[in-house]
Amino acid sequence: MGIRVIGCLLLFVFFGSCGESQSKKNDVIPSQEMETTGIRVVNKVSEQKVDVYFGDELFTSYIYPDNIMKPCLWPIVTSEGTEITRKYPLKKVAGERADHPHHIGMWMNYGDVNGIDYWGHSEATPEDRKPFSGVIRHQEVVQAIADGTQGAIQVRTNWEAQGRTQIKEDLELYFMDKGKVRVIDWISTLTAQEDILFKDTKEGMFAIRVSRELELPSDDPLTLTDAEGNPETIKVINNDAVSGNYLSSEGIKGEDVWGTRAKWMKLFGKYKEGDVAVVILDHKKNPGYPAYWHARGYGLFAVNPLGQNVFSEGKETMDLSLKKGDSVRFAFRTLVCSGEISDAEINALEVAFSGLY
Repeated sequence: MGIRVIGCLLLFVFFGSCGESQSKKNDVIPSQEMETTGIRVVNKVSEQKVDVYFGDELFTSYIYPDNIMKPCLWPIVTSEGTEITRKYPLKKVAGERADHPHHIGMWMNYGDVNGIDYWGHSEATPEDRKPFSGVIRHQEVVQAIADGTQGAIQVRTNWEAQGRTQIKEDLELYFMDKGKVRVIDWISTLTAQEDILFKDTKEGMFAIRVSRELELPSDDPLTLTDAEGNPETIKVINNDAVSGNYLSSEGIKGEDVWGTRAKWMKLFGKYKEGDVAVVILDHKKNPGYPAYWHARGYGLFAVNPLGQNVFSEGKETMDLSLKKGDSVRFAFRTLVCSGEISDAEINALEVAFSGLY
């Protein structure tokens, strides 16, 4: 694979020079010992994860423990040390929404693959639904490398259900540190092991579940975790720390973004440390571009290139079919920002990203 140096070059216009590539494959230990300002990628096989460090600080981890039904990136941390991803259900803390236990970190899957639900499956799935629920199983880390200015992880997974592999996935993850802006490029190639139908559904596809601070304020009763991490129903809601809002590339704001098409979507708000923004960019070569957005006020921030019927109120439908042996690729870029990022900067990065892969 090798690190895509061009990824840094295309970010130069806003974030500065990347320097020379010094990539070296290493699947066991940090790619190289270097100054703490560099990016390091550390493959921890015994812990079922690959850590990505920006200097001495953990940015994110690719994790694949046996008790979650798909690999994901968790946690995700800003340059100021703010953890933007929800901790529940992997870590017990007080004051988080205790819903949708299948929403963990950053992930990509889908809710109807030949009738199999990969999206909604978790340890909490009822027994009668498990035969119709799929698991994405990590197979191997092909590469885990860094050159100090960017890192890369390449893995293989299998989408498995009812005792068979439906899809083989080649996943490439690229990480770039641009100071206040941290970049994740997610490129997934899915190859059908049988004839496959991605049936049109809103339950997909690429998503982040964020912490409570980035939810949109609401006075509706909800279930939060108590001091021991156990669910409790709260009827009088305190929104003092809740400040999230959405803005789409089309100028739509708030919860009105749900079910609309956009080239990118920004979720922004405040933590104690200051302003934070998370931006997901669609890729012009993705099926269904520009995608519909399954972006909810309660902390689910998702883009769905394939689900169109519900979002369009029945005016459009997209059922994606693959013959056995055929492949389809999806690419998404995420910007994790300490402080604000302008629409002009996002638009330029969207154009650069769509020309890169």
